[in-house]
Amino acid sequence: MADGNRGGGASGGGSFGPLTGCRVVELGSTVAGPFCARLLADFGADVIKVEQLNGDAVRSMGKRKSGRSLYGASILRNKRILAADMRQAEGRDLARRLCQRADIVVENFRPGTLERWGLGYDALSQVNPGVILVRISGFGQDGPNSQRPGYGVVCEAFSGLREITGDPDRPPARVAVSVTDYITGLYAAYAAVMALHERHRTGKGQVVDAALYESAFSFMEPHIPAYQQLGLVATRAGSRLPDHAPNNLYPTGDGRHIHITAGAQGVFTRLCNVMGRPELVDDARFATATDRAINEDAIDAEITLWTQGRALDEIEAQLIAAAVPASRVFNMPDIFADPHYRARGMIVSPEDPVLGPVAMADVVPRLSRTPGVVRWAGHDIGQDSRAILRDELSLDAAEIDRLISEGVVAEARPASADAEAGEE
Repeated sequence: MADGNRGGGASGGGSFGPLTGCRVVELGSTVAGPFCARLLADFGADVIKVEQLNGDAVRSMGKRKSGRSLYGASILRNKRILAADMRQAEGRDLARRLCQRADIVVENFRPGTLERWGLGYDALSQVNPGVILVRISGFGQDGPNSQRPGYGVVCEAFSGLREITGDPDRPPARVAVSVTDYITGLYAAYAAVMALHERHRTGKGQVVDAALYESAFSFMEPHIPAYQQLGLVATRAGSRLPDHAPNNLYPTGDGRHIHITAGAQGVFTRLCNVMGRPELVDDARFATATDRAINEDAIDAEITLWTQGRALDEIEAQLIAAAVPASRVFNMPDIFADPHYRARGMIVSPEDPVLGPVAMADVVPRLSRTPGVVRWAGHDIGQDSRAILRDELSLDAAEIDRLISEGVVAEARPASADAEAGEE
């Protein structure tokens, strides 16, 4: 895979990305807040993450190698990191001073926490009227559930999205990533950029209220009017897409699976021809998309008879040649070996001082003139503390040393030195 980035190399430098010049302070933790800020950083924003002294919880999620978080290498990329104790007044004051200079502040504490710390929107906007405060929470900033703790998977259950995920004969399943946190982080970043655009017209900032459960609920779009108008309760459909057939996962003769989507009339006709069953197009059960949705068990059975008699490679090649949307279910070895992923440079490997090149997904989406860039892998806790306090807040070396000695701020040792010490 490419070691650099299609936008100019993994180490990037200088002006780049449409958010160049935008200053962001990240006060969030775990996934939704850090992912939101990472999206902004990928497209050029200067993101300072204020991290707790013992590290963001996201560093303990996922796998580790040589004592380093592989997840953190990606979700904390492109950020400068200040380790400060927000439980102490001086730590909060450092964060406040950074926020007073920011265009965007991202936080995902329980509603009311920032207000108790003197960092709420009313306080910040008095000295920084253009600030955009992105607030990510489980259940929103108000309402009867606003004070409930709300991790992504809990809010996914509350949203109804979990109820429709998995096989109908089994309990609700989950996607093996923090999908609701990612959905919400994406919405929050989108809203932040909209608010930034609106600020160019008015000069005023505003609050973005991004709730995990609402973000997940928005993905229930087709099922909401179906319940209100028809009384239909959406349930788990396994690998099918309800009311769109054929659109399912089919077993192959060599023990693999292929997903085929052929609901549109022209595509269904091409599928039937590939199968050597052109007569199915005129079968009354399958004549229209509506007919096929009603008789999805029957059409799935016909396709399964065909796929079970052939190897995956043969089926996939035939369907691709006939312009029928289909794909095997890729695993990580498939992805790393795939020529399309390689040609598009979708996996990049910025350098880590201990791990060396560490693979991660490249920046998406692609912009033709001002693309995003992966400039560096996630920094260590407090790696940039001294430089941030000096360059952003104009603190002298003696004051920084005092803050470090009193436990208000932490400064990281070079990662390579820690690795060498551990090898002795």
